[in-house]
Amino acid sequence: MSDNHQRAQKKIMWIGVFGITMGYFEAAVVEYLRVHYYPEGFGFPLKMLPDKMLTIELGREAASILMLISAGVLAGRNFMDRFAGFMFGFGTWDITYYCWLKLFDNWPASLFTDDLLFLIPLPWVGPVWAPIGVSIGLIWAAIVYWLMLDEGRSIRLRAWEWAGEALSGLTIILSFLWNAPKVLGNQPPGKYPWMLWMAGMCLGLVLFLRAKRRASRMMEDT
Repeated sequence: MSDNHQRAQKKIMWIGVFGITMGYFEAAVVEYLRVHYYPEGFGFPLKMLPDKMLTIELGREAASILMLISAGVLAGRNFMDRFAGFMFGFGTWDITYYCWLKLFDNWPASLFTDDLLFLIPLPWVGPVWAPIGVSIGLIWAAIVYWLMLDEGRSIRLRAWEWAGEALSGLTIILSFLWNAPKVLGNQPPGKYPWMLWMAGMCLGLVLFLRAKRRASRMMEDT
C-alpha cells in the first residue's frame, strides 16, 4: 500500500469522524433552539430571534465554517489537498447534521421539506435535498481527487476554471438566497429556483471533470 493511499484513507476516516461529530453538535444546538422557539415544531414563517441570540447564532455559523477550514488546512499538504479536506468535511458535516436531526426529532419529514440553511449575510432557504445534493458532490470530488493522487495524478484547475467554480458556487448560493426577501418579510418561502441550483451544479461538475480528464491525459503521456 502506497504512502499516498494510506494518507487518503486516514484523511477520509478522520475528517469523516470530524464531520460526523460536528454534525451531531450542530444538530444538538439546533434542537435546543427549536425546543425553545418552536415548541410546536419548526416551520415557516420564521420567528425572529432576539438581537442577542441572533448575534450569537451568526457567530456560531461563522465559527462552524472556520472549524471546517481549519480541519482541511491541518489535514492537507498543499492548497488542493486542503481544499479537498474542507470539501469532504463540509459534505460529511452537512449530511450527518440532517441524519442526527432525523434521529432526534424525526425531522425533516421528507427531502422536500424547506429548511433555514444559513443566516450570513441573509437567510438561506431551500428544500433539504438541495444542500444534501451539494454535499454529495463535494464528498465525491474530494474522494476522486485523493484517489487520483494515490495513482500519481494530480488534479489542478487553471485560473479560469477556478473562476468558473466560484461562479458555480455563487449561483448555488443565489438559489438559496432567492426567497430571503419573503422570509425576512415574515412570509413562507416561495418556490425554490431548482433550475438555478442545477445550473450551478452542472457548471461545477463540468469544470471539475475537465480538470480530471486533463490530469489523466498528462499521466498517460508521461
